[in-house]
Amino acid sequence: MASTDSKDETAATRPRRGRGDKAAAIAHAACEVFGRDGYTRASIDTIAAEAGASTRTLYNHFPGGKAELFRSVMQWSAGQVRDEQLVRLRKCLNPQRPPRPEDLERDLLALARAWVALMTDFRDHFSLVRHIHGEAGHVPTEVLDAWQEAGPRPVSREMTVVMAALADHGLLDVHGDPAQATAHFMVLISADIVQRSYWGVIPLPCEETDRITAVGVQAFLRAYGTAR
Repeated sequence: MASTDSKDETAATRPRRGRGDKAAAIAHAACEVFGRDGYTRASIDTIAAEAGASTRTLYNHFPGGKAELFRSVMQWSAGQVRDEQLVRLRKCLNPQRPPRPEDLERDLLALARAWVALMTDFRDHFSLVRHIHGEAGHVPTEVLDAWQEAGPRPVSREMTVVMAALADHGLLDVHGDPAQATAHFMVLISADIVQRSYWGVIPLPCEETDRITAVGVQAFLRAYGTAR
């Protein structure tokens, strides 16, 4: 009798897999397939097989097919990276507590290195981003816009606020355009690393990454710094 009761209790308390579990399995499989094959080459059949689901089940959860699935995956993935980017930004540069002039280069460098480390920390996401850049002409416009709104745009806006605050405290001269200063900072600290590592697929040696970020910060301060 005790054995039967134990079996019944286990069955009663075991978590049941439902619609949410299946949708999550499909989304995780899609993230892997899109990151590996890209948007154009990825097929619904492959994603369904990776998720252990039928194509009918996939369409039940994502009626819009591949475009809807890609948008959902990108929004979810971009949201995770966005949240981490904002944490790192606020840790390195708090607009309410600006650094001392002599510490500005140090703090910008800490931010630059924390930023480029995201390509390693979120490798699957940046595999998706690499494919987006390579296949932008084949990805629906609304999907590209949804991705931008989920991640890059809010992060850029927050960074622009920080640049404006540094200018207000006399630490930078952004020439009246903190958004442009933000864009230049991002290019200087990361563009070379992105191109040479293929969005983190083939990581550069740490010492080379450190050298590039240091040179990028120095170039940024030559263009926007106020210290003479």
